[in-house]
Amino acid sequence: MLLRRLSSFSLAVVLAAGLAAHAAPTGVSADWHALRTVRAMDAARKQGPPALQAFLAQMPKGADLHVHLSGAVYAESWLRAAGQDGLCIDTRELRFAAPGPDGHCADGQVAAAQMLTTMQQPASQSLYDKLIDSFSMRSFVPSAGWSGHDQFFATFSRFSGTRKSHAGEWIDEVASRAAAQNEQYLELMDTPGFSHAAQLAAKIGWDADLPALRQRLIDGGLFQEVAPAQTAVEDALHRRDQIEHCHTDRAQPGCTVTVRFLYQILRDFPPEQVFAQTLLGFETISRVPEFVGINFVQPEDAYYSMRDYTRQMQMLDYLHRLYPKVHITLHAGELAPGLVPPDGLRFHIRQAIELGHAERIGHGVDVMNEDNAQALLKEMALHHIMVEINLTSNDVILGIRGRNHPLPQYLHAGVPVALSTDDEGVSRIDLTHEYLRAADEFNLGYLQLKQMARTSLEHDFLPGNSLWLHADRFSATVPACARQPLGAEKPSPACRSYLDANPHAAQQWELERRFRVFEAQW
Repeated sequence: MLLRRLSSFSLAVVLAAGLAAHAAPTGVSADWHALRTVRAMDAARKQGPPALQAFLAQMPKGADLHVHLSGAVYAESWLRAAGQDGLCIDTRELRFAAPGPDGHCADGQVAAAQMLTTMQQPASQSLYDKLIDSFSMRSFVPSAGWSGHDQFFATFSRFSGTRKSHAGEWIDEVASRAAAQNEQYLELMDTPGFSHAAQLAAKIGWDADLPALRQRLIDGGLFQEVAPAQTAVEDALHRRDQIEHCHTDRAQPGCTVTVRFLYQILRDFPPEQVFAQTLLGFETISRVPEFVGINFVQPEDAYYSMRDYTRQMQMLDYLHRLYPKVHITLHAGELAPGLVPPDGLRFHIRQAIELGHAERIGHGVDVMNEDNAQALLKEMALHHIMVEINLTSNDVILGIRGRNHPLPQYLHAGVPVALSTDDEGVSRIDLTHEYLRAADEFNLGYLQLKQMARTSLEHDFLPGNSLWLHADRFSATVPACARQPLGAEKPSPACRSYLDANPHAAQQWELERRFRVFEAQW
């Protein structure tokens, strides 16, 4: 109330001081709702993490651009799916196993469905708890010969084996969780089937003559797996819509979250398979609109990932020339000193950008170990190469946290960054947790977090142009949407027409609408 009684001059002084004190990013509008929201977050911070978490849970967060679908599903959901699919549980290895030819589980195994129907028994509850721990980072404590890195990546093989028919349920889980935190857009990494591509690649073998290898793969029927990938993703999204009652008067909150996919390439395999899958991925993205980009996954420190890193970037360089409209984001720099030899820390991010044509970098943790790191940071800022920051993932996998994390260096250099979850199911987190961690460990204020949320949608791979007149400068919109309140419920006809023609800008306008609603309450 006191703020409203101040003179116009006093208000201007207070606002300017308040925004400056919180390191307002260039271009953020200085309005009273923003200032009151800054003060509200500060008050929540003083009350402690629970209050700050509650504040951040409501805050609009834009997009999560770095999230693996399988890693985002919580262990409890995997166990339910295993019961429905008739899988067994290996009680020694604490992993799923297929039943025998007679449909029964072998010695040392129990049926997942049977375990779930006898949960009142202490033995079943004990096994259930151990499985949750085995499928995630819950309760994990490093020991001699078994690190967080080992535990994290081991989880994926333990809960594999369930049917792809559950994909719609998994999308529903992730989208519903996103909606509950005021997220609006997800790019989910997933790997469509590529068994024929792998068999064909093994038969043909490696050929450094990429045009010749490409033609042999095409002649062998490589692209026959595009249509099944399209059917699978359409079926999964349709099933998600059914679960959430989308497009009906009973639509669930998850329906408000737009979902697109990034085509995952498994890079820890022989080069002929990586090339075949990558070529298949580029072709699929070109034909299937639900896929908006490509990414390389699996541990960056694995044998083939390290040995063939430059070769894989050369593959991308070649295919980028053939498919220039396909967006590329790459895991690069998900490494730490000691995990690989020093030489392995010196060039991955730079090659991902300059040779692999990455528009975004996932993780980027070892950037300060790169050759001429400051020049690389300047290059990333100049060319608007965004970094997908995964704080919890970097902590549990690499042991990189707090002062050892390069987030402050990216911010100082003006490199665009956005927070993301990586594998929220395995890590037992959500995006709000990452916002809380950024605020706590790096003392980031509301305006900096707002900048990151805007950045996430500035760098999504949706089609169309941006709402903003200049890249990563959130001060002026394109002329069609200027001279009206940002995020207005009823944009002008010219703006409406622009948003309808540019899904990318439409998501950005929706974020501004959500900020208007969020900030008006304080």
